Amino acid sequence: MANETTKKIFSRTGIKIAMVILAGFVIGYFARDFTAPPEPMVEHNHISDSTQDSPQWWTCSMHPQIRQQKPGKCPICFMDLVKVESSGGEIGMREITFSKDALKLMEIQTTPVERKFAEAQIRMVGKIDYDEAKLKHITAWVPGRIDRLYVDFTGTQVIKGDHMVNLYSPELISTQAEFLQAAKAVQNIKPDSSELVKRSIRSTLEAASEKLRLLGLTEEQVKQIEKTGELTYHIIIYAPIGGIVLEMHVTEGTYVQIGTKIYTIADLSQLWVQLDAYESDTVWIRYGQEVEFTTEAYPGEVFKGQISFISPTLDPKTRTFKVRLNVSNPHGKLKPNMFVRAVVRSKMASGEKIMDADMAGKWICPMHPSVVKETAGMCDICQMDLVTTESLGYIKAQLPDKAPLVIPASAPLITGKRAVVYVQVTDTEKPTFEGREIVLGPRAGDYYLVQEGLVEGEVVVSNGNFKIDSALQIQAKPSMMSPEGQTSMPPGHQH
Repeated sequence: MANETTKKIFSRTGIKIAMVILAGFVIGYFARDFTAPPEPMVEHNHISDSTQDSPQWWTCSMHPQIRQQKPGKCPICFMDLVKVESSGGEIGMREITFSKDALKLMEIQTTPVERKFAEAQIRMVGKIDYDEAKLKHITAWVPGRIDRLYVDFTGTQVIKGDHMVNLYSPELISTQAEFLQAAKAVQNIKPDSSELVKRSIRSTLEAASEKLRLLGLTEEQVKQIEKTGELTYHIIIYAPIGGIVLEMHVTEGTYVQIGTKIYTIADLSQLWVQLDAYESDTVWIRYGQEVEFTTEAYPGEVFKGQISFISPTLDPKTRTFKVRLNVSNPHGKLKPNMFVRAVVRSKMASGEKIMDADMAGKWICPMHPSVVKETAGMCDICQMDLVTTESLGYIKAQLPDKAPLVIPASAPLITGKRAVVYVQVTDTEKPTFEGREIVLGPRAGDYYLVQEGLVEGEVVVSNGNFKIDSALQIQAKPSMMSPEGQTSMPPGHQH
């Protein structure tokens, strides 16, 4: 039994040893193919050309973070990679040079800086409102009882002078009695009476007559009472203006006091348009400008109005300010609370002066913009002194000698308070561009007015400027996002 047990142990041990030897043989066989022979030592030549010292890099004009040391395709957009040109330190920190092929792939477009009177179209929205100057309230001038309302529903069209209210007033009766007594005293003046007595009696009659007029009676009604000698127990109140009855504040049988509102009438032949303008449009809007607007009710039809008021305050929530137009509505097409879309067209000269041939060198009323005269004088409506249109932000009669400098709106890269443009450098072998910070004025349509930083005739990049800026960022040079450049290690392993 012992011999058999020993034989089994040695048999198992031999099998294990054979398996270990076989596994080692297999590993050694496969490892032979994947183990490269050691490379011979190569002596580095330190006197190499510039290409070996400074390897060429290729990048994507759309994705500058892609960089490799051989040409190919961008893995993001599959565009052809372009070579990053090395300038050898011959150009400035804010300049960059490209090959003509790279420039063609980048689709760079340039535009010369020019002087031009660019027109801005400021678009606004708003709604039509009542003209407060054409809104009247019919009130009671004497206390009493309303016995009759001749207009018994809102929306009725009335004409100036139409009878509106029949009012009974005890105070009116006593005042009429005083008037008739004074009139009778005048008729009974004796020829031999002194001048003092005569003047006193006539003065009493005039005072009683004026009191009746102040209570609401017309001149004809007063003369009728004096002629007939009969008292009038009711006073008729007439419409002070023509228009639409907007509200009825009382009903028949109501007792009213002095100043109680009875009707509200609006003359719709003259309306206001209340518009909202953004604060960035402030420089383009002036008092007295003509504005065109359209409504949903009459598509394709253009209405016109004049700016009669510009709010001096800004809404803190919407960041807009109110602009009000005076609009004539002779045919009654426009109705209050209609929504409108408006546009004002402005041309700006230097000094933020608006050019308008109809306003140049004239005089205007600061309360009524429709009153414009060739010479100084007074307003025909409010009797205020006229002011010069130049004091309201318009240019003088003669045009300025030079138009303002403008560049396309796509040329500047704007971030915060900085604006950067890329100017093409002249007299260079390869296309070279220089980054330059400028001071922009307001935007006028497809152009920006330039206040500082450019001169007429220079050429700026109007399309592809962001690609140039990205290339400058790669080279750690001053760019839009990094005004002073940055010190960063070039891509790749640094030892």
